[in-house]
Amino acid sequence: MTSLPVIAFVGTGVMGRSMAAHLLKAGYPLRVYNRTRAKAEELLAAGATWQPSAGDAAAGADIIITMLGFPTDVETSYLGAGGIIARAKSGALLLDMTTSSPALARRIAAAASAGGQHALDAPVSGGDIGAKEARLVIMAGGEPAAFAQARPVFDLMGKNIALLGPAGAGQHCKMANQIGVAVGMVAWCEALAYAKRAGLDPAAVHASISGGAAGGWAMTNLAPRALAGNFAPGFYVKHILKDMRIALESAAELGLDLPGLKVAKKLYDDVAARGWEDRGTQALYQLYTSL
Repeated sequence: MTSLPVIAFVGTGVMGRSMAAHLLKAGYPLRVYNRTRAKAEELLAAGATWQPSAGDAAAGADIIITMLGFPTDVETSYLGAGGIIARAKSGALLLDMTTSSPALARRIAAAASAGGQHALDAPVSGGDIGAKEARLVIMAGGEPAAFAQARPVFDLMGKNIALLGPAGAGQHCKMANQIGVAVGMVAWCEALAYAKRAGLDPAAVHASISGGAAGGWAMTNLAPRALAGNFAPGFYVKHILKDMRIALESAAELGLDLPGLKVAKKLYDDVAARGWEDRGTQALYQLYTSL
């Protein structure tokens, strides 16, 4: 009987915790690290082993998965002294599932290759619900052989899984996704704010329009939370702001103007200025209803 490869999972936050739990349930030996150990306690109770740093987690693993907050976290974890690339063994598979910079993904892939490792940028979409239900969209960039090796692990966390191209392609695809997400958030917030101002019951309007041409994932999943006054994060305001910054920087490098995204970014800047950075992205609706 062939034993399953050892997996290191770095970043057990809102989404990472559920993603790692699927791997543990499937029988993979799991080594975990998170800056706040309390966020890993459920995994430790289920059989995962705690590691004192990302580099320590990587040192004993065949596959290293990261699900972090910001590109600076990714850069430090992979390229910093004593980090993942410095500590991971030759032949290890490195899967960064954070939404990060395409340029950084290419740097990590080059550094991994120099160290005899194989790296994929594989950001995800689907939020906390998709992570819990193992139906994330996984967008990968890297070498086909590495993608084939990672596929059994990806299959435990997602349903719509694709290799989009070489290193950085996964992040470019995620930027396209986040552009659609950010502008789409503005659409349903404005629709329901208009309904409320017109004297209609926003919940009744939502029931009428969410199944038609105005419908979409955010309208279906996030609008009801906002209407119920639930602004707990499935995906943080501070993280959509980070993604919009990356997307605008990447678009500028490509010589592309994105006026819709600029509007969404300004609105979310206003949300953050009100102290709502740690709320879910549906907090944008609060901005409209407080105007």
